[in-house]
Amino acid sequence: MLVNDYLQRLQFFADQGGPVIWLLLMVSCLMWTLIFERLWFYRFTLRVSARTLRRAWLQRPDRQSWKAHCVRRGLIAELSLKLYSPLPIIKVLVLLCPLLGLLGTVTGMVAVFDVIALHGAGDAQGVARGVFRATLPTMAGLVIAISGLYMSAQLQRLAGRALDRFADSLQIGTVVREGGAERRA
Repeated sequence: MLVNDYLQRLQFFADQGGPVIWLLLMVSCLMWTLIFERLWFYRFTLRVSARTLRRAWLQRPDRQSWKAHCVRRGLIAELSLKLYSPLPIIKVLVLLCPLLGLLGTVTGMVAVFDVIALHGAGDAQGVARGVFRATLPTMAGLVIAISGLYMSAQLQRLAGRALDRFADSLQIGTVVREGGAERRA
């Protein structure tokens, strides 16, 4: 019964805001699905990927030469691609939300002008319904965009930290001291 009540409220909200609300709902669902996928990746999958790449680095006998530096950069780039590649899609969806909200504003104002054209400015209730229909998608688009923008920034920060930690873990030939003499490991 609780789910049914929630769905009825969602239906009422969408009907009040017009068809643009449904489009905003779809964009929001896609954006949050991608955000949760990234959070899942950072929490569970990242460790396995980083461990596999780190193991490939540690199995190399040579970690000092120019070729080793190139391999290290390649491993870092591979993890960077896994970390950052979905983030631009999330950013595009975040940017799309206010634009869809503005589209809802335009369609709502067209409804206002239709009421004014048919009944004149005397139909205050019809004009108010049109203004309400114009502001609802704008508000929804901005709320979705603000929450998505916050999460996008957090995901960017998490990716940067993870990549820095991974790059630091790939040590380049360290100096080992034995009896006062230095040699490279």
